[in-house]
Amino acid sequence: MAKKRTTAKKTVKRSAKTPTKKRAPAKRGSKKTEEHAPAVAKGKPSALIDTRIVHCGDCLEQLRTLPDGCVDLIYIDPPFNSNRNYEVFWGETKEKRAFDDRHASTAAYIDYMRPRCVELARVLKRTGSFYYHCDWHASHYVKVMLDQILGENNFRSDIVWRRTNAKGLAFKGFPNNHDNIFYYTGPDTFTWNRPFKEYDPDYIKQFYRYIEDETGRRYRLSDLTNPNPNRPNLTYEWNGHKRVWRWTKDRMQEAHDKGIIYYSSTGLASQKRYLDEMKGMPVDTVWEDILPVQAQASERLGYPTQKPLALLDRIIKASSNPNDIVLDAFCGCGTALVAAQNLGRQWIGVDVSPTACRVMAKRLRDVCKMREDDMLWQVGRGFIVRGLPWTIEKLKAIPHFEFENWAVIALGGIPNKVQVGDMGIDGRIFPVGSKPADTDSMFAEDWFPVQVKQSEKVGRPEIDKFEAVMEREGSGGRQRGFFVAFSYTKNAEQECAAFHKRTGRIIKLLTVQEILDEEHVQKM
Repeated sequence: MAKKRTTAKKTVKRSAKTPTKKRAPAKRGSKKTEEHAPAVAKGKPSALIDTRIVHCGDCLEQLRTLPDGCVDLIYIDPPFNSNRNYEVFWGETKEKRAFDDRHASTAAYIDYMRPRCVELARVLKRTGSFYYHCDWHASHYVKVMLDQILGENNFRSDIVWRRTNAKGLAFKGFPNNHDNIFYYTGPDTFTWNRPFKEYDPDYIKQFYRYIEDETGRRYRLSDLTNPNPNRPNLTYEWNGHKRVWRWTKDRMQEAHDKGIIYYSSTGLASQKRYLDEMKGMPVDTVWEDILPVQAQASERLGYPTQKPLALLDRIIKASSNPNDIVLDAFCGCGTALVAAQNLGRQWIGVDVSPTACRVMAKRLRDVCKMREDDMLWQVGRGFIVRGLPWTIEKLKAIPHFEFENWAVIALGGIPNKVQVGDMGIDGRIFPVGSKPADTDSMFAEDWFPVQVKQSEKVGRPEIDKFEAVMEREGSGGRQRGFFVAFSYTKNAEQECAAFHKRTGRIIKLLTVQEILDEEHVQKM
């Protein structure tokens, strides 16, 4: 029998002892949940593969170098076969990148993706998870392909992410405003850390409408009667009401003493469930609470299909644990890599675009405060980028703006973000100690201009134009400048010597081969 009876207007007084919130046990046979996870280990998580590395190249080639069953979580956001060409503006830049998201047909797109997905399935652990991000253009064909490769019984969810508000109202039909994320796991027990989101304010008002007088805490009432009438051990009288209860009499008394039982005007007991003890609303397969990357968002880089960091945070938290290996084989601007690094996971990124690889490297440096350094990487710190174009033939074949970026970055400079009206400046090198704190700033006074030409036999006319730039820029002009090309005419070299004799200013002519052979350092 309860020690104290209350009416609906009076709540049982809480004892001084605060109830201890019990953690839900980990799912039987599964990995530990995030709150039970061990501290993040430093160094390599696997003796078989390297992590914290960005590979520049076709993921099909890179995946074939990895052993079977070595990755815990795969997320890919490949081209959608949307039959569109994107004009990409990296950050606040006028630099255009032709982002081809185009295949001759849906069949051609599936033929392109199939061997890559076969390799992805091969490197996924039997306890791993796989997420394929796509949209309506080929999603149904992608699902059939993935069922064939990963097994239809291993399909878990079709996640719908509302990526935008309704568009295309001028056309007949329903506007397409969502992406699909197909979620598969291996056949064995897989990692699952259930995600929750905050309750909607209207939901709180409707269900957590009671407020405790003593503490001001919101709570809802939960029925304590048992739906199973045939439970003799749980049948007893409590507070004047004989019922089949959910709890034993001892547990009922304990809950009463802790003040977590509410009594109606007739004395019938109900459990108080406090809002501040709830984890939130379990996330289902419709994701409307994560906004796309808006035009003014601080994380926006200008990548046409850039996904918000919150989206990748949710996926990585749900399907991996600290120090697990996350792979993104079409990593674009590196959102999955940044999310993985911030959450204490190991990661591998692959992308075919050299500029995309350099952009994500800069993002890892700026956002994650990681250093791109081979020596640090070898001792379990920092990260590296591998596979950037390194032959004369490859550098001649890549788009001009990517060649400019490669050359400027190879010299240790910052590529110019204004490609229209740049007045002959493709990048700037800041001497040690003078580089602005904000690496996007171009307003530090002490800097050297860089001009890049993806051509052979640069002659005197190009040098004359660069001389004008050096004399015009800044207060008193620039005292030193760097020019990069595949080769130069004799007239170009003579003009640089005459310019130095005439003005005291120095133009260093650097060839691509010298940069590849790392012989440019002495000349600089």
